[in-house]
Amino acid sequence: MTSVYLDELKPGLSAQMERTVTEHDVQLFGEATGDMNPVHFDEEFAKRTVFRGRVAHGALSIGYISALLGTQLPGNGSIFLSASIVFKTPVRIGDVVTTTATVREVNGRSVVLDCVCKVGDRLVLESEAHVLAPRRPAKE
Repeated sequence: MTSVYLDELKPGLSAQMERTVTEHDVQLFGEATGDMNPVHFDEEFAKRTVFRGRVAHGALSIGYISALLGTQLPGNGSIFLSASIVFKTPVRIGDVVTTTATVREVNGRSVVLDCVCKVGDRLVLESEAHVLAPRRPAKE
């Protein structure tokens, strides 16, 4: 885990991470949130939906954004304030999700980042995230 401190944040700065969605991830997310919708757990049920098969929770991808903001950009000490999310396509078990966050603007401690999650070239979601960036610790 690292931090990009407030004085280092500039528009265009970006960070990226990859995660492979596993059966275990979906199970744990469902148990942690209570979202046991059969579209995530029952292939026969999910085949009869618009998704034509099981999909991961959309909020799992939002969690990848939170992880990227909290561990890399800005990183340790950042506070996730809000996000607007637009889901584009579903994520399935076994997909490798690449999450990218790019600083759009810095206003005081408030930072706006453009975030995307992709599976290959396929856009999964778009987000505008607002965070409070960490300040550089005072020297002792």
